[in-house]
Amino acid sequence: MGRRRVEIKRIENKSSRQVTFCKRRNGLMEKARQLSVLCESSVALFIVSSTGKLYSFSSGDSMAKILSRFEIHQAGDLKTLDLAEKTQDYLSHKELLEIVQSKLEEAKGDNVSIESLTSMEEQLKSALSVTRARKTELLMELVKNLQDKEKLLKEENKVLASQMEKLKKFSETEDERALSPENSSDHNPPETLPLLK
Repeated sequence: MGRRRVEIKRIENKSSRQVTFCKRRNGLMEKARQLSVLCESSVALFIVSSTGKLYSFSSGDSMAKILSRFEIHQAGDLKTLDLAEKTQDYLSHKELLEIVQSKLEEAKGDNVSIESLTSMEEQLKSALSVTRARKTELLMELVKNLQDKEKLLKEENKVLASQMEKLKKFSETEDERALSPENSSDHNPPETLPLLK
């Protein structure tokens, strides 16, 4: 007889619910372990039971490293999302400038209201803040890239300096060998040890 399909709903019997929780929790942790091994990925898993007991599993990196990477990634996503939401709410600079130009032309005929000018001012301030935020973000990325390049150049400089040091030592030892008395024309035969009897 084949396995029947389990309906996904809350199990009313408390002991059955606990048994199912333990089996599925262990199965989920095993699947997470397999995923990390097969795909060479870092996996973090948190499970909180209905009694409030916490079960956790991590593979690859430590749990702290995985969580810190998640927080960094999440913060970056939130910044991007926040910036995208702000830019969706506002018109482009070109459109805002066109509206301001038309309102100024209307103002010559005294048909513009204070409320419309105030709303335009708010839109311009918001657009300016979004532009500044994007400019700051781009500058920060540029600074980070330059810092990474500086770090690479410093490492490369260290490697080159150590290679130069090795070359100096090598040339000094070669010079010493060339000037040593062993390499002169009165060559003495090396002393030999007497044979043991």
